[in-house]
Parts: sequence; C-alpha cells; structure tokens
Amino acid sequence: MVTVTDQRKAAQLLVAEGLSERRSARLLNLHRSMLRYQSRRVRDEVLEKRLRELSELYPVYGYRRMHQVLLREGMVINKKKVQRVWRELGFLRSQKVSPRKIRTGSTLPEAATRPNEVWSYDFIFDRTVRGETLKFLVLIDEFTRECLSLTVKASFRSIDVQEVLRSVIQTRGASDFLRSDNGSEFIASELRIFLGLLGVGTRYIEPGKPWQNGKTESFNARFREECLNREVFHTVWEASVVTGRFRDHYNQVRLHSGLGYLPPTEFRAKWDASRVEIS
Repeated sequence: MVTVTDQRKAAQLLVAEGLSERRSARLLNLHRSMLRYQSRRVRDEVLEKRLRELSELYPVYGYRRMHQVLLREGMVINKKKVQRVWRELGFLRSQKVSPRKIRTGSTLPEAATRPNEVWSYDFIFDRTVRGETLKFLVLIDEFTRECLSLTVKASFRSIDVQEVLRSVIQTRGASDFLRSDNGSEFIASELRIFLGLLGVGTRYIEPGKPWQNGKTESFNARFREECLNREVFHTVWEASVVTGRFRDHYNQVRLHSGLGYLPPTEFRAKWDASRVEIS
C-alpha cells in the first residue's frame, strides 16, 4: 500500500532531479500543499527506544501485547499511539488469513470452569542439529493456561508419561479429567488404568477435530513460534534447559489475551484469592 508519505518522498525525489513541483505533484496525483507539509508531531524517542528493545526480546509480539507490557512497566500510554509508533518503526506484521474451520459434532465435553478440573496433553516434535528426534510432552491446565509440564526425551513410553503425571499430581493434586488425542503413541490402555487408580477420568478428542484440544494446540503454536523456531539444539539436555526457561517465562511473564493480559500464574493467584473472599 502506497502511503501519502511515500508519495511525498517520491515527489521530492522528482523535484531534486529537476522536475517542477507542479509537474511532480500532478504525476503522483498529489496536491501541491502536501509537498510542503511539515509534521508538527514530536517524536517520542523514549517510546521508540523501548519498543525497539522489546521487539528484540519478543519478536513475535504485536502492538496490542506490547501495549500491555508497557502498561505493566508503569508507562501511561494510549494503545493507538503504540500502534502508530509500532507501524512507523516497521514492526507491523502481515496477518495470515487462515481458512475458516467449520466445527461439527458435539460441543467440547467437560469444558474447564476452575483450576485442576481439566488438564490436556499432547506431543510436539523437533530435531537436534544432528537430526536426532526430540519429543516434547506438553501438559496444560485448560482453565488457567498454565504449562504444568514441558518434558523432552528422545522417545516416550507409557511409564514415562505416568512419571510426568505422577510428579505433577504430587505437587498440584490430581485433575478431574485428562484430555488427549487417542493416538497409538499414548498407549491409551495402560494410561487409562493408571489414571483410573488415581480417580482421574479420561476424555479423548474425536479424530480430525483438534479444536477439541484447543488450549494445548494454542500452546503448541506459541511454543513452536516463540521457542523451537528460534533455537538450535545440540542435545536433549540442552533442549530441556532452553524449553524449561520458556515454560517459566510462559507461565510467569508472558501476557495472555485470553486471561485479560495476565500471566497464567498471576491469573491463578487472583482466581484463588477471589474464591477465598467469596467463602
């Protein structure tokens, strides 16, 4: 899209090459007064500097989330100003238009209404620089969006998944339900017995309907975009350290629009506090 600023710069180049101002304006379909326009806007160099710093820390963030970051830092600023400066700095990213998905079938069973009610888990894959497989087990609390576990191994057996779940349950307590894909990699029968002994129900998403595991799918997309696509791993241990830092940042720092631009741990703390006040 050609802006007025772009037209003005083009006209100034034509004038510098010897073309008259009148002729330059006519060729570019621009009023002559626009060539003489001088902006009275004062540049906010402090804001520009901070946005450049934040864009290096969080290159996939948009201006809305950046605005929330600035507010939490104590800066009193209008979102539209952040958008304007963000655009002037050239940080606006083109939005990918995804084909509209049509949901069919029943509604999402056991939608979470409180913490520890529904957990969901999935696997996501990557590779080391030598081509070795990295398999990440992702466990999410669907209500608070907390990443309860982000464990990486070369491969997972049923006993490995059970150990991860047992560790989380020991520190957090058991959930009412665990949602997952009913794929062969989960060794579903052994897990169902393990979870049944703990009093945890199992719910499987229908084939071809990943939206039924939407919270985990959303985390997977963020994890892929903000971590895996930006890092190069040499070993499983290195992947474990780096993704552990990502998990801490995701839970404690990253602002989530679905939680009112709060980090998951802060959202959980506020929810717990509100329950205490009600009781």
